[in-house]
Amino acid sequence: MVGNVDRDVNSLGIRLYANRKTETRMVVSERQRNNISSNIYELRPEPTTLGGAIGIPSNGTRLLHRLGVYDELLTRGSSCSNVVMHSERGTVLGETDVVGAAKEATGFGYMRIKRTDLLDVFLKEVDNAGIPVRYNKRLVSISNQDDGVKATFSDGTVDTADLLLGCDGIHSAVRRLYVDPTVRANYTGLAGIGSIIPVSVLGEEAAPQLRGMHITMMQEGMVSAMSCSANDDEIYWGFQRELALPNGENDRDGWEIRREQEVSGFRELLHGVLKGAGDQWGDMLRGLVDQTSVVKFYPIFKLPSGGTWHKKRVLLLGDAAHAMPPHAGQGVSMALEDAFLLSRLLGRKQAWRRGEDDVNEVYETYDRIRRPRIDELAARSSGNAALRKKTGRLGLMLKEFGIWMFLHGSWALGMDKWGSEMKQMVYDIEEVEI
Repeated sequence: MVGNVDRDVNSLGIRLYANRKTETRMVVSERQRNNISSNIYELRPEPTTLGGAIGIPSNGTRLLHRLGVYDELLTRGSSCSNVVMHSERGTVLGETDVVGAAKEATGFGYMRIKRTDLLDVFLKEVDNAGIPVRYNKRLVSISNQDDGVKATFSDGTVDTADLLLGCDGIHSAVRRLYVDPTVRANYTGLAGIGSIIPVSVLGEEAAPQLRGMHITMMQEGMVSAMSCSANDDEIYWGFQRELALPNGENDRDGWEIRREQEVSGFRELLHGVLKGAGDQWGDMLRGLVDQTSVVKFYPIFKLPSGGTWHKKRVLLLGDAAHAMPPHAGQGVSMALEDAFLLSRLLGRKQAWRRGEDDVNEVYETYDRIRRPRIDELAARSSGNAALRKKTGRLGLMLKEFGIWMFLHGSWALGMDKWGSEMKQMVYDIEEVEI
């Protein structure tokens, strides 16, 4: 993102280069709270998303409420936070509320929503705030100026600004071109395939059985089925497994062929995976596969810890700074927390001189506060990824037993009240001392 200051009104104007839609919502927050005017520069030629659905726990939904979009999102997304764990044989290992005591503590629960709906609501708010979004802008260079920063795009347009905020995702051009060119996204060894389908195609009896979130461990990986609409009438299903890199290369060049192979043969692949899935639940999973006509294939990448998040007047936020695997369920919430903290820091100095030393102080404070929390959640996410790895029959039995023990033992011991995962969900970035 790039940023300019309105010199005559004592307010900060930020031009944003971004394709992470969760962070673009920050610009509305800045105008509301700090009188900051903004522009958004978007890589793609039109609003778009990778599709699928995402989950947002209590620490994120509370921030969405403070932004004024929570109620609208609730009319679109599922708020059912019950998780049911199934064995490969089809029996229920246990179930729990994914937010549990966090909802009691914060007043906000869990939301699972289609990415397209989240993007639509955010863009409406941006439009209502009168913030221009400039599409088809590919960033090609960033240079520091005496009193700001300059961004140049592939079509020859140039913008100068006081700040540039890079919210352009895990393969960030802002990071690659300027902030930390040595850092590259690493493939986690896991890839997923999934789709969204209406529950009605599975028959009337399927709706109550599929409400909420359902996880099934298989020898080849993990299968999930989760309602993602307000009426729980749409299901996002996905399958994650270990998959070798094409040609052993850690880049995206070979993945298009891999995508074609995976998508064209997904039914055969998944029927093979599900051959051991028993009982009515196994039939339900096979029904999801049979009723799906379009699927998305996605390799899962992450950024190594310890990277640089800022340089001069340029700062990275969200996945551009600290992309982690999705297995902690905190990706959107971390981006929102980033935005809220930066908003507080920018507004703390009402007489901010807008000099580079002041900018650096803000960025250093942001880094100091955010990095420990990000590192903790990244470690949790990587640990959870182990459940998706291929195993044999004995390994699967041990996984299922471990899940059974955790679900039943945590409730018996009251871990849902004081466990570290609950503490992550009740965390409030607005209460952090700055």
